[in-house]
Amino acid sequence: MTPRTPVASSPAKASSKPSSIPSDVADMSLAAKGLARIRWAGGEMPVLSALGRRFAKAKAFQGVRISACLHVTAETANLVHALRAGGADVVLCASNPLSTQDDVAAGLASEGVTVLAVRGEGHDSYWKHIDAALAHKPHLTIDDGADLVSRLHETGAAATSEIWGSLEETTTGVIRLRSMARDGALKIPVFAVNDAQCKHLFDNRYGTGQSTIDGIIRATNLLIAGRTMVVAGYGWCGKGVSMRARGLGAQVIVTEIDPVKAIEAALDGHRVMPMDDAAPLGDVFVTVTGNRDVIRKEHLLAMKDGAIVCNSGHFDVEIDVKAMARLAQKIETDVRHEVDTYVMPGGRRVHLIGEGRLVNLAAAEGHPASVMDMSFSVQALTTAHLVANRTGLEVKVHEVPPSVDVEVASLKLATMGLSIDKLTKAQEKYLKSWQEGT
Repeated sequence: MTPRTPVASSPAKASSKPSSIPSDVADMSLAAKGLARIRWAGGEMPVLSALGRRFAKAKAFQGVRISACLHVTAETANLVHALRAGGADVVLCASNPLSTQDDVAAGLASEGVTVLAVRGEGHDSYWKHIDAALAHKPHLTIDDGADLVSRLHETGAAATSEIWGSLEETTTGVIRLRSMARDGALKIPVFAVNDAQCKHLFDNRYGTGQSTIDGIIRATNLLIAGRTMVVAGYGWCGKGVSMRARGLGAQVIVTEIDPVKAIEAALDGHRVMPMDDAAPLGDVFVTVTGNRDVIRKEHLLAMKDGAIVCNSGHFDVEIDVKAMARLAQKIETDVRHEVDTYVMPGGRRVHLIGEGRLVNLAAAEGHPASVMDMSFSVQALTTAHLVANRTGLEVKVHEVPPSVDVEVASLKLATMGLSIDKLTKAQEKYLKSWQEGT
């Protein structure tokens, strides 16, 4: 790989004025490959493409500065295109050190977008890029994990900046933001994009479900059929992983702390038990809880030889990787792509994928573009809503307007060649009436 050097932004094709902040990407010679990947993904994102054309006609984001902290993938690049088509000045940094696609970063930089992302970057570089994105003095931020917003608050800039608000893409980020709101620490209005139906019902379930299994298979070449897969957490992501694993012939064990979700998992046909009981039984472990220390020392010590451990929650805190390192007699790195083997006491081997970071992006390409078409269309329309209603927004965590879900779902159905029924006048009257009964 050639040495990294700052890349000055070239003239933008979109109507936005490029940021003066230079890009920092791994290798600009990868730009052509990245642009090809971006175009390929765009072919699977017709709703977002249509919104981009709408934004361009309306100049929806003319003069608006946006800083986005997202996974730098081909799908994200198409969101950036849609925002820039409407006139936005976008700076993009990575929301995870192992999720950046270096060719996509180079491709976007070649189009005049300021991109601050290098796959495998260290802690200092990661936060330097976030600080640079905030130096853009954004009117609004788009987050995946709330690192940008939390940094904005840590520095005190949230209380003094002219920022209108923020949008949060993932479950973990929404959890952080709701905690900030409860503690009275939140200083700007934010929209919980993750909680929109057209995001979590499809992205979290079908996107995470498929891409997590994809990452495991790419990293290990494992036959899923006949294996016991332990899925920690039965939220929408856990449901998706469990469904896909079972579909490939795995026996699924679910661990949960929520009794309602545990019952749901049991009625969906999965075994339910505490992690203490599941640890000796599992062949593959996937954490998707949004919480820390889900797999701990005692679980690692109980796992069978050859157990595979990975995480599909946003942050790398769900598996106690430090405990793994302390327990290991030897660590064999890169035994396969993104796989490290920890040799435990007695010679047992536990394989860790992607350093405990997001397995679907560390070892694969993330969610399929067609499901991200819906997620990023929700993101784009909610961005437009925030811009149009920026004055007077209450400082709190806002829900996405229901009309956004309806519009995205309707547009997606049309692109799939599907149509649905409409209420008759009599049906509309019946639903509004309370007099008619038995």
